[in-house]
Amino acid sequence: MLTIGQFAQIGQVTHRMLRHWDTAGLLVPAHVDQASGYRSYDPSQLHRLHRIVALRQLGFGLAEISLMLEGAADLERLKDLLEARRSDVAAEYELATTRLADVQRRLDLIEQEHHMSRIELIDKPLPALRLAALTRTVQSQPEIAGVIGGMFAQIEAALPEIPDSMAIARYRSVEDGLEVTAGFEYAGPAVAGCDIVELGAEPAALCGVHLGSMDRIHESWQAVHQEILDRGSAPSGPCRELYVRSEPADQSDWVTELQQPYARS
Repeated sequence: MLTIGQFAQIGQVTHRMLRHWDTAGLLVPAHVDQASGYRSYDPSQLHRLHRIVALRQLGFGLAEISLMLEGAADLERLKDLLEARRSDVAAEYELATTRLADVQRRLDLIEQEHHMSRIELIDKPLPALRLAALTRTVQSQPEIAGVIGGMFAQIEAALPEIPDSMAIARYRSVEDGLEVTAGFEYAGPAVAGCDIVELGAEPAALCGVHLGSMDRIHESWQAVHQEILDRGSAPSGPCRELYVRSEPADQSDWVTELQQPYARS
């Protein structure tokens, strides 16, 4: 079973969304502790979550989504519905770009339910790190691309020397979205324009390497999280991305190490 925080992190939604969908009867937790009220979810419920988010961001109301899901719409029917609304979303306001990217990501997750991406995964501990960093909160995963580059540029401008350490980002699910901490390992004194952030050591993490463009990195993350679930375990803290190589600009040759702390079962 997964806590609401772990389920939100893997599904990349907010705790508030999960509680709202519970109240609406759309995605009811597998278990609610009668004494504490804490919600727990089964990993199998991720499939339903991906469908809800994709349909919701394409403009369907909760009542419509409930009818679609309870009507046992099959995968092809859901794909047809999503494709039919794609052109409508593209015309919606300035926010449409990020919504469309997230819809495509959810479609990929639905299509890959039985065709998991394969990357080499290893277990290793993560060291404690002291970063010169900035922290921002975004509402959804596709918004990260629009802010993280500027965060690293601001940090580089604030530091007295260009850092020779690799860039790193930590992602944590919070009440109103996804908290992004981006920075460089740094041993110097505090400077104006960025913060000193301490990342604690993690005794166990499942790690993999994503090659190439960041617009497909969610597939590699899905493989990492699925392997953790297959082991009967769960994430135990925020995930990290270590940007081993971030050139050229077209991202064709990028190398990114994915690091997810987890609790060994």
